Amino acid sequence: MLRRRACSERERPDDEGAAALEFILVGVILLVPLVYLIVALGAVQGQTLGAESGARHIARAVATAPDAATAAARADAILASVVDEYGLAADAVEVAVTCTPAGSACPASGATLHVTVATRVTLPLVPPILGLDHIASIPVEAAAVQKVSRFWGAQ
Repeated sequence: MLRRRACSERERPDDEGAAALEFILVGVILLVPLVYLIVALGAVQGQTLGAESGARHIARAVATAPDAATAAARADAILASVVDEYGLAADAVEVAVTCTPAGSACPASGATLHVTVATRVTLPLVPPILGLDHIASIPVEAAAVQKVSRFWGAQ
């Protein structure tokens, strides 16, 4: 038969307080990247909503405008409003307006208007050193399609 020997107090290893230290260390190692991921995804989602909203509203405003001058003024006002409201970088926003069928003036009566808004989302806490802010950015693009009235531009 085997006999078990009881450990005396001085033979036991001293591990008092190690669990709390391990919990804090592992918690910080796991929590910091998780919080950064949530903040980064929030920034990307906000910029995506801004681009989508801009494309949709610009397409609608241009398609319902009575003439080209009014359409351009409305598009500029909407773009400025969206850039301000969603915190988009004004120099990074690109708007492209095309019409189908191609070959005619855009916008034209009866045409299908395609508006694309593209921008880049810079990830949070990335410093603008050595162009890292441009490298660590995510492209975001949104498109909207609107049918222009056949009476568009009629005086």
